Amino acid sequence: MKNLQSLLITLFVLILASCSPSDSASNSNGNGGGSMGGNDDDDPTPNDPWSIPVGEVRDGGPGKDGIPSIENPMFEIASNINSLSDDELVVGIKIGDVIKAYPHHILDWHEIVNDDFDGTKTTLSYCPLTGTAFAWRSRANNTFSTFGVSGLLYNANLILYDRETDSNWSQILQECVNGELLGETPTKISVIETNWVTWKNSFPNSLVLNTNTGFDKPYGSYPYGPYKTDDDFFIFVPSPINPALPNKERVFAITSHNNNSKVYRFSDFIGGNAIRDSFFNTDYLIVGNENIIVAFKMSGPINDLTFTYDFQDSEIFFSDNEGNKWNMFGEAIDGPRLGQKLNPSQSVTSMWFAIAAFFPNPSIYQ
Repeated sequence: MKNLQSLLITLFVLILASCSPSDSASNSNGNGGGSMGGNDDDDPTPNDPWSIPVGEVRDGGPGKDGIPSIENPMFEIASNINSLSDDELVVGIKIGDVIKAYPHHILDWHEIVNDDFDGTKTTLSYCPLTGTAFAWRSRANNTFSTFGVSGLLYNANLILYDRETDSNWSQILQECVNGELLGETPTKISVIETNWVTWKNSFPNSLVLNTNTGFDKPYGSYPYGPYKTDDDFFIFVPSPINPALPNKERVFAITSHNNNSKVYRFSDFIGGNAIRDSFFNTDYLIVGNENIIVAFKMSGPINDLTFTYDFQDSEIFFSDNEGNKWNMFGEAIDGPRLGQKLNPSQSVTSMWFAIAAFFPNPSIYQ
């Protein structure tokens, strides 16, 4: 079995290495950048200080921009799409009235999409090795900048770099961990992950990223073989490993800046559930089903409401005892609080092992 896994790892690295910017389109996206200075042939990491253990930063194989970001994303209307299966996972973003979804089967091959929401420049990142998606404003050094795949990993998780200063950013930590902007944090944008049928029924008029990326990739085929389903198979082994849950189990986690996390299992939300919970002196509403979980901070008069899961294949996702109807982004779309929005939580959907590695000894909701 170990020999087989070694062979698979070699094949995966070769596959990823083939994802170069020159395979079908140029990746010269402007905003500076260039090669990482000061490196020798054996060490791909820059010599500048790191806020994470530099000895645990790994070379992913393909090199810088070897996995090409998408710079000119193309979209279709959700209701017109018949090519996605109901259980295909997508990442959703809503900024103002603009709603977009990004299918995993495209993100698996690109990991970063630099996009524009009616003037709001946005960088969406997805790490297929940890199953985590985040979005933030496309800014570095107080100016516009696109982001790219650095080719480096920490705890199997994506490290981005900005093309303005060439600094490196940890995806899960959501901060600059090396370079000129060390210690800076981006302006975060909430994302939601769910399956296609849930998204399509909720937002049939939303825009959905299509495969017209300018690159020739085998979209629809997963590039990492048994990685998602084999709990013991790691291409890059994280630390620590926590055996409390299966390594690759998909979980929802609320995180805090003091390196703590609370995890919610999708099995606790089968059929739909809305729960109230407290974590580090903050009250939360957590709503979901077996395909999606979202969480919001509760404070003030809103904290006195009683919420109920209420998804019936429409934009309405939950309701309350005042008669308000809320969507999955926490926006009141009907009722006396029409137009109000709940405070988002700092949270992420992830493989269990990644939460346990970045936030050691997380609490698990019982």
